[in-house]
Amino acid sequence: MPKKITPYKDSKLGKKEQVTQMFDNISNNYDGLNRVISFGIDIKWRNRVVAILSEKKPKYILDIATGTGDLAINMVKTGAEKIIGLDISSGMLEVGKKKVLEKKLGHIIDMVVGDSENLPFEENTFDAITVAFGVRNFENLDKGLSEIYRVLKPSGTFVVLETSVPTKTPFKQGYHFYTKNILPIIGKLFSKDQSAYSYLCESASVFPHGKAFNNILDKIGFIEVENKPQTFGVASIYAATK
Repeated sequence: MPKKITPYKDSKLGKKEQVTQMFDNISNNYDGLNRVISFGIDIKWRNRVVAILSEKKPKYILDIATGTGDLAINMVKTGAEKIIGLDISSGMLEVGKKKVLEKKLGHIIDMVVGDSENLPFEENTFDAITVAFGVRNFENLDKGLSEIYRVLKPSGTFVVLETSVPTKTPFKQGYHFYTKNILPIIGKLFSKDQSAYSYLCESASVFPHGKAFNNILDKIGFIEVENKPQTFGVASIYAATK
């Protein structure tokens, strides 16, 4: 089990409630921060997720932890008939809804408040499910992944984009220096909620990645599990099938 990391060390709330509060707090700055932290490379990573799904031609997609909707909006390129973006933070969703309206995609994309560990959908509903930078925020990882498995159709595709930690020199050393010394400064510039950015860095450092996450997906019941390290290993794309 990965070490339990929460956004607010002194809070009496559970991780799920703290994560909701954190993303509500930083929702207006989240997109700008993502671009700065990743030097814009996160856009390329999301495009690769879209490319994987485009080959599958899914009609009905669920994007969990959709946040401000970047991936859900990008997945319109897959030709899907309906995309549901689900998130526990209403603050993040409000930003996402504005984007969807501006792009006139309301007929394809629905943005809904929901809990990834208690999905409000029937079994075998979706052709594809995605999570970008969200699985490490699950309070109970196994429960969240089991729920995803439940609502995914047989032969459906599950794709995760998540941060990971480089294992090769000098990228490993550079990653640790950047996350320890540079990211906290960026967080202070972008938001008054400094705890949020400390959490985002710390949770990424302890989350199981690579083969460790593959093994968790295997245990849940997924097959054809593979992971694709991105940009020297600072992120990974995982693809699996029900």
